[in-house]
Amino acid sequence: MKRIALLGMPNTGKSTLFNRMTGGAARVGNWPGITVELLSGKILLGGDMVEIIDLPGIYDLHGFSDDEQVVRHFLHDNVPDLALVILNATQIERQMSLLLQLKRLNLNVVVLLNMADEAKKYGITIDSKKMAEMLDMPVFLLSGKYGAGYPEALQAVARALRYPTPGMAEQLRSQLEEDAHLESEMARVLHHAVQIPVQMPEHLSDKLDRVMLHPWAGLPLFFGIMYLLFQGIFLLGQPLQLWVGDALGWLRGAALEPAVGWLPAIVQGLLLDGLYNGVATVAAFVPLIILFFLFMAMVEDSGYLSRAAFLMDALMAKMGLDGRGFVMLLMGFGCNVPALMGTRVMRSRSLRLLTMLIIPFSLCSARLQVFVFITAALFSPVAAPLVLFSLYLSSFAAAILTALLFKGKYQNNEPFVLELPPYRFPTLRQMLLRGWQEVSHFLRRATQFIVAGVVLVWLLTNLPPAAAPGGPDTFAGMIGSLLHPLFAPVGIDEQLTIALIFGFVAKEIVIGALAVIYGQFGDALGSALAQQLDWVQAYSFMLFTLIYTPCLSAIATLRNEAKSTGFAAFVIVWSLALAWLVSFLFYQTARALGY
Repeated sequence: MKRIALLGMPNTGKSTLFNRMTGGAARVGNWPGITVELLSGKILLGGDMVEIIDLPGIYDLHGFSDDEQVVRHFLHDNVPDLALVILNATQIERQMSLLLQLKRLNLNVVVLLNMADEAKKYGITIDSKKMAEMLDMPVFLLSGKYGAGYPEALQAVARALRYPTPGMAEQLRSQLEEDAHLESEMARVLHHAVQIPVQMPEHLSDKLDRVMLHPWAGLPLFFGIMYLLFQGIFLLGQPLQLWVGDALGWLRGAALEPAVGWLPAIVQGLLLDGLYNGVATVAAFVPLIILFFLFMAMVEDSGYLSRAAFLMDALMAKMGLDGRGFVMLLMGFGCNVPALMGTRVMRSRSLRLLTMLIIPFSLCSARLQVFVFITAALFSPVAAPLVLFSLYLSSFAAAILTALLFKGKYQNNEPFVLELPPYRFPTLRQMLLRGWQEVSHFLRRATQFIVAGVVLVWLLTNLPPAAAPGGPDTFAGMIGSLLHPLFAPVGIDEQLTIALIFGFVAKEIVIGALAVIYGQFGDALGSALAQQLDWVQAYSFMLFTLIYTPCLSAIATLRNEAKSTGFAAFVIVWSLALAWLVSFLFYQTARALGY
C-alpha cells in the first residue's frame, strides 16, 4: 500500500485537508521508529488504496522540539511514497523555508498553497505555474475549507504516486547546510512568483481583535462566551438526552424483557439490570457529547483559542506556565489524552511536566456526562447550567492552585511565541467531520470499558448469591463499608464510593455503574438519586469526580509523555489528596452553614 505524508507548519490547515481527504475515516496508530501515535486514514486514489498520515506541524525540519523530532524520525524510518506539503498562502514568505528544506531530502513532493481565498483578500498574488517551474515540483492553489482547487490537487497527487519514490539522498542532518544558498533560492522564488502588497488591507480579524483582545474586556468576554457555550450545550442537549432515554426505556420494555423472559432470573438480571441499564444510561448521553464536540470544534477552528492563550498568558506566567498551557486545558475539555500529547510543542521539560500536572483537572467529556445527569436530577432547569459552569470554574481553580504550589519545582524559562491566525468560521462539513471523529473516538473508548465495567459492578452488587442485591453483604457492600470512614467526611456514601472506584478505569463507567447499583436507568435513576442524596452531597460527589485521579488512558499517556513512572504516580496521589481536601472543605462548610 502506498503512503502519503502530510507535512507543514502549524495552522496551515493540514487537519482540515486530512479530514476532507479521508472523510473523517481516521484511526490512530503507532509507527516504526517513533514512540507516539499519529492520525492516519485510507482512501481509494487512482484505483489504488492509499494511506494518508497526518504528521505534527513543524516550523523547522531540524528543530529540537518533540514534534520536530517525530517528523524527522518518521521520514527517516518510514520514507513515504509522496510528501504532500501544505503551506499557508497568506504567510508564503515565512513558510517557503520549510519547503526548501524538504526539497533537499529528494522526496517525491506535491505542494498545496492552502487558504488561497484568504490570500486573495489580502491582495497577495501567487503564480503557481511559475513557482512550480522554479521549484521543479507540482504546486497548486487550494482552499481546504471550501474545497476550491481540491479536485485538481487530488488528480496531481494520483499522478505523482505513479512515479517511484526517489528516496532520500542521504540521512537527515542534525544541522542545516548551505543556509545562504537556501535563503537566496527562497528569495528568488518569491521575487518571481509572488506579489505581496506593500501595505496589507485591514482585515476583519484586526477589527475583532480590538475588542476580543482588549486588556480589560478580553477575559470577561472569553468567560462569557464559554458560559454561553455550556448553556447552549445543556439547553439543547438535555431534551435530546431525555428523548433517547425514553426510546431506550421503550426498547427494554417492548422487546428485550419479552425476549429474555425465558432465561433464569440471575441471567435476566445480568443482561437487563446490569449490561443493558449500564450501557443504555451512557448511550443516552451521546447526543449531548455530539453537541459538545460540535460547539468546541466551532470555537477551536474559529481561531479563538489562540486569542484565549494570548489573553491568559500573563496570568499563566505567574503560575510558571504560558498561554499554551491554557490552550491544553481547554483541549482537555474534550479528552485529557490528546491534551497531554499536545504538550510536545513545548521544548522545556519542566514546562511540559507542570502543564501535564494540571491537564487532568480539565473537565473532560466523560466527566461532563456524569455532571449533566446529576445536575438534571437534583437541580432546577435554571440552576443546572450555573452548577455546570461552576464546575468548569472549579476545574480552572484546581489547575491554578496546583501550578502555584509546584511552579518552584518545575521552573521554566522558555519564551512564549504565539501565532494568531485570522478568525475563520468553520463550514458545516468541517464541524460535522470533526464532531464525528471525536464522537467515534469517545464511543470506541466507552465500548472498551463500559461493557466490562457494568458487568463487573453487577457481579459485585449481586454476589455472593445468598446476599440481597445491592445490600451490605454483597462484595460491593463490603468494599463500600471498608472505605466508608474515608469518604463519610466528604458526604459520599457506599454506593457512590463503588462508582468512584470504577471511575478510575474510565469516567464513562460512573453513570453506568450507578444505573447497575440502583437497578434503574434514565429518569428512574435520576429520581432514585434525588431521593438518596441532597444537593450538598451531590455537589461534593461531583467535586471529587472532577478532581480525583484521571482515567487509566490518561495515566498511561501521561507516563508515556513524561517518560517517568514516578511522575505518573505523583499525579495520582496529588489528585486524590486534592479531591478529598476540596470535597471535605465544601461539604463540612455547607453543613456548618445549615444546608
